[in-house]
Amino acid sequence: MLFRASAQTVAAMALDSSLYFQLTERFVRMHGYMPRDSEVRSWKGSIPELAAALNDAGLGDVEVMLEYSLPLNSKRADAVLAGEHPITGEPSYVVVELKQWSQAEPHEDDPTLCHVDPYAHPVLNPIEQVRRYCEYLVNFNGAVAEHPGRVSGVAFLHNATDSKISGLRAVELDDSGQLFTGSRRGEFLDSLRAKLSDKHPGARAADELLSGKTVPSKQLMAAAAQEVREREQFILLDEQQVAYRLVLSAVRKAKRSDHKEVLVVTGGPGTGKSVIALSLLGELYRQGVPALHATGSQSFTKTMRKVAGSRKREVQELFKYFNSFMNAEKNTLDVLICDEAHRIRETSANRYTPAVHRTGRRQIDELIDVARVPVFLLDEHQVVRPGEMGTVDEIKAAAAAKGLDCHVVPLDSQFRCGGSDAYLHWVVRLLGLEPGGAVTWEPDDRMQLLVVDSPQEMEAFLDARRAQKHSARMSAGYCWRWSPEPKPGDPLPPDVVIGGWARPWNLRGDRSVSGAPPSALWATDPAGFGQVGCVYTAQGFEYDWSGVIIGPDMVWRGDRWVTDRMASKDPVFTRTNTTDAYVDRLIRNTYKVLLTRGMIGTIVYSTDLETREKLRELVGGRLDREPAVI
Repeated sequence: MLFRASAQTVAAMALDSSLYFQLTERFVRMHGYMPRDSEVRSWKGSIPELAAALNDAGLGDVEVMLEYSLPLNSKRADAVLAGEHPITGEPSYVVVELKQWSQAEPHEDDPTLCHVDPYAHPVLNPIEQVRRYCEYLVNFNGAVAEHPGRVSGVAFLHNATDSKISGLRAVELDDSGQLFTGSRRGEFLDSLRAKLSDKHPGARAADELLSGKTVPSKQLMAAAAQEVREREQFILLDEQQVAYRLVLSAVRKAKRSDHKEVLVVTGGPGTGKSVIALSLLGELYRQGVPALHATGSQSFTKTMRKVAGSRKREVQELFKYFNSFMNAEKNTLDVLICDEAHRIRETSANRYTPAVHRTGRRQIDELIDVARVPVFLLDEHQVVRPGEMGTVDEIKAAAAAKGLDCHVVPLDSQFRCGGSDAYLHWVVRLLGLEPGGAVTWEPDDRMQLLVVDSPQEMEAFLDARRAQKHSARMSAGYCWRWSPEPKPGDPLPPDVVIGGWARPWNLRGDRSVSGAPPSALWATDPAGFGQVGCVYTAQGFEYDWSGVIIGPDMVWRGDRWVTDRMASKDPVFTRTNTTDAYVDRLIRNTYKVLLTRGMIGTIVYSTDLETREKLRELVGGRLDREPAVI
């Protein structure tokens, strides 16, 4: 939340412009960068309209929470109004989505989407948008989890007339999704009076909502089995829902007119790509549409097979690998959902592929050819191995070469790292993946960041979090030799050795050894805590607390990072045809992946003293006392 005050105070501050200075200052402190000019314009254009409506309705004492952050998510509702219900006397909350649109047209094939100038892509119908905000708030805030009737939602298009947006009302209206225009301002005021009392201030109700216990986000792996069989396990918001709907629309179009098109969904860690993938698979599976899920990640695919298909073998068969389609006929599927598509490789063939199957076809062509609607979900900053080529440009070029339309849907909001935009911004600046240089970490209320002086200190801290029923893992750069898999019953070799501390790598094989889980389950099986994970087993997963060991392959010298490919034990970096600049990028991407696995906090240790001192300078003092734990 950027700002909170009574409607009367908001109106007064908007009049003298002090409100926008406070919103901007708080935005920078929370996110680490300036708000876009368009966002500031929307504040100045819409907030006074809402404040005036509340005061004209006699609701000047209602509490207004502007840019309210949804829990465990970086998405913000424009405003949440808090007060008492005029009849029941219970706390009452109205989620408000403000739009300056003067006109909007429903999408031809799906009324939950709409077209608005000057947006190039369809956007979510604001009725559907605010309805989903209400559902999400009920699902993840303990203050209203048992009282869903206390939350309602409304979209206020104050610049529009009914004739210019009439098509938007094709979406079913309910208490969580109402829409009013400037020409129905009187009805908007009546709806506010029906939800909020003019006799009592709303400060106490706002306090209750803000102090509501955050219900932990449903972990992707734990919910997958139910998700595949029963669609609504996850609430998709804004551009997530747009991506989901566009795929379903493309599927319907393909059935009607023998049409084929390619969709790309792109976003950073935790933006919900895999949630979209599972939601799509669940809905398509329920409808009986021939569809498969594929990744280049053995860990992710095997985990999906285990948790989503624990009771049904046919569900397990929905999860494939990118190299599963070498010999498949064209358009044998309606939909192929390619998750973690940044791991697409140049070819599906490997050293074990029989000569007769070495066609020379590119893997991207195989994936596009096999389905009428191939869907690629990717993050270009998670390419961590030479030969991975899943980029937007590569996919668009492959589609164009086949004469196919290719639509790209970007995802902005993120759910990982407690929904902390500031933390993700800090990580990419730290690693030099965005310009501007490393910046000092400014603690927020969403993500905790700690630096320790030894791996023993890290492990003890994480073990204490596990005792409090939190999930935790330790991971490291690939800077230690990986011994062959031990025989059953033999102890795991302690490969990761730092001074007097030694722990084994996670297993590489498909079976459990000496109590350690197989490679694919390291991130999700509680027994994985005893081993150090590498980027290939951590990628695509999340846990509450993440311990990251930065090895000698990346050290701070003077005023910059220096990467050393010779300090890495990853065999792919020894190839002479891989340039130093490319390896440098892959090493930085590796640590970006590792540093963005934690949902509550990240604890960092570097094997290099100068690097530890730099991290300490950026992050803060030593771990003299335990921080508050969410």
